[in-house]
Amino acid sequence: MKILLVEDNPGDVVLLEEFLQDVTSVKFYLKQAEQLDEALRFLEQESFDVILLDLLLPDSQGLQTFIKIHHQAPAIPIIVLTGFNDETLAIKAMQQGAQDYLVKGQVNGDLLVRSMRYAIERQRTEEALRQSEERFRVALKNSPIIVFNQDKELRYTWVYNANLGSTPEEMIGKQDCDLICAEDAERFTSIKRGVLTTGIGTREEVSIATAQGKRYYDLTVEPLRNESQEIVGITGASIDISERKLALEQIRQQAALLNVTTDAIFVRDLNNCIIFWSQGAENLYGWQAQEVIGKNANQLLYKEQSSEMDAALSIVMSKGKWQGEITKVTKNGKEVLVASRRTLVCDENRNPKSILTVDTDITEKKLLEAQLFRAQRLESLGTLASGIAHDLNNILTPILAVAQLLPLKFPHVYEQDKHLLEILENSAKRGAELVKQVLSFARGVEGKRMTLQPKHLISEVTKILRETFPKSIEVYTEIAKDLWMVSGDGTQLHQVLMNLCVNARDAMTGNGTLTISAENFFIDEYYSQMHLEAKTGPYIVITVSDTGVGIPREVIDRIFEPFFTTKEQGKGTGLGLSTVMGIIKSHGGFVNVCSEVGSGTHFKVYLPAVQGTETQQVQELEILAGHGEVILIVDDEPSIQEITKASLEAYNYQILTASDGIEAIAVYAQHKNEISAVLIDMMLPALDGLTVMRTLEKINPQVKILATSGLMFTTKLPTVGNNVKSFLPKPYTVKELLHALQQVLQ
Repeated sequence: MKILLVEDNPGDVVLLEEFLQDVTSVKFYLKQAEQLDEALRFLEQESFDVILLDLLLPDSQGLQTFIKIHHQAPAIPIIVLTGFNDETLAIKAMQQGAQDYLVKGQVNGDLLVRSMRYAIERQRTEEALRQSEERFRVALKNSPIIVFNQDKELRYTWVYNANLGSTPEEMIGKQDCDLICAEDAERFTSIKRGVLTTGIGTREEVSIATAQGKRYYDLTVEPLRNESQEIVGITGASIDISERKLALEQIRQQAALLNVTTDAIFVRDLNNCIIFWSQGAENLYGWQAQEVIGKNANQLLYKEQSSEMDAALSIVMSKGKWQGEITKVTKNGKEVLVASRRTLVCDENRNPKSILTVDTDITEKKLLEAQLFRAQRLESLGTLASGIAHDLNNILTPILAVAQLLPLKFPHVYEQDKHLLEILENSAKRGAELVKQVLSFARGVEGKRMTLQPKHLISEVTKILRETFPKSIEVYTEIAKDLWMVSGDGTQLHQVLMNLCVNARDAMTGNGTLTISAENFFIDEYYSQMHLEAKTGPYIVITVSDTGVGIPREVIDRIFEPFFTTKEQGKGTGLGLSTVMGIIKSHGGFVNVCSEVGSGTHFKVYLPAVQGTETQQVQELEILAGHGEVILIVDDEPSIQEITKASLEAYNYQILTASDGIEAIAVYAQHKNEISAVLIDMMLPALDGLTVMRTLEKINPQVKILATSGLMFTTKLPTVGNNVKSFLPKPYTVKELLHALQQVLQ
């Protein structure tokens, strides 16, 4: 036993040593310190089993002596040595943590040893209890368990790890009704009073409404008894199981999702026999679970064994997973394209035991991708075509104008020469029409919009077909009686129907049937998601069907491209369907085609329906000559500028010209009081047409503008105030120019 004796009286030191030597059963090592500082230094240098401490030392007096020693060595038991008159001081030391005290003059060897053994054992017991309590405290602190005691009135007397939104101090002395809502408190009180009444503990799941939502607890309550086994309250513990409840709920939801997901989920063993089949698999492939369990998956889902299947299985077994696109068949023999993910499932020893497969039907997705690729390809072609068409229009405009102006300049030309001029004019018009068709594909067609009844258009087209088509082709119509109206250009829609019908005629050799049908159709969100051009709302659908040779699958995605044709050379320009596409897109609609070689073709034209009554056609204004009005022509093409000037001067207009935007602004600023209207090209060097128009409006807010361009606009021309009165696409005839100018000057 290692003892530190802190005593400054040599006589007491000798006496204590003799007492210890008398007790032969104890081997001891005694080290003495006469002052407090010396004792503290010894404690820094080595450890002791017990300290014998006199409180009255040369450098320290009273209770402070004990406090300093205890602070230095809190884990070593201390026995205070005191005189007859200092027992009160010794008791105070014990209250501060001393294990015992001995009165000098009343000590013998056995008493001293017993006291030291008792002190050491008590210190160890207290330290073990302290460590146990600390472990308990740490365990509670790091766990979600709440521990509490309540008296018979169910007031909290002790709480650890408080809940109910209050701290332990705030809960002491309160009942549940003071802390939580009345409904929850009533439930808690009922459970606890039942334990007080019966003396039998209980465990239940309870919930509490909080600001963050409902929380769930596993509550255990036991009776609290005194030494006489009388019930004096309850003790309880609760643990927050909200996360576990949420996890269980998620598991239930995930299990339910297996039965509602559109993905086909199934598991097969290593012999390819199906051992699990989800509701999604039933929906996709058509087989019920009881029909497929134990069956060979390859025999059910594939028409024939393929190298692709063998490769997929090999990759799964070697790498643990595989994914790819593969074609499978349903119960009724329909082919579906699926994105398949396969995962190798292993047992606890990492030995393969089954293969999990998740199949997603991407048949419609692939159709959408094909639509998107086709739209992107057509857009690229349109961009190229529009650039070429713009330049061609600038070339054809003066040719067409000259062909019309020469007979006016030379009225006495010979008849054979007039015929040549007619050929020149007709060729220019034909070229302009081809360019117009290309532009209608590239940029759409902007025409006059009015409310139309499509069945009248179909009746007109049908009459023409029956008069002009071979008698071997029978023409039928099927039109809904309550067919909705559309907003569109009657001439353009007439052209669409004629182009489709002519193609249908050319696809039928010998006898055949051509059917034109029209019906109302409402496009919902699902349908619009499956078709890129479709929007939710009412449509009318015009279907042109034939019993011809059909369109091969490898070319069907190209039929709307300009100049693409499967007809013999000289029998088609390849612009018919591209014109159809451009016109329908400019009307806010779209076109679908379905064809099978040998079984005919169906073109479906979708046009947005509108409400209202049919608009009556307005007669065209009579073309009148001018009255000397001054017109400013702004165009960077000298030939167009010159021929337009000559054409208007022939009809009694005075002309000023400008070759770019800067010159146009300068000329207009100089003659703004004389100029009646401005004919301006939208694409100019230096300043674009739109910027010039805005500048002219600032110079004269009442300026009248007729815009022109070699490009047609699919949307309305951007207006500058109300001054852009009309738009004239190139190439234009003299009649079209005069008509447009007359409207601007009104």
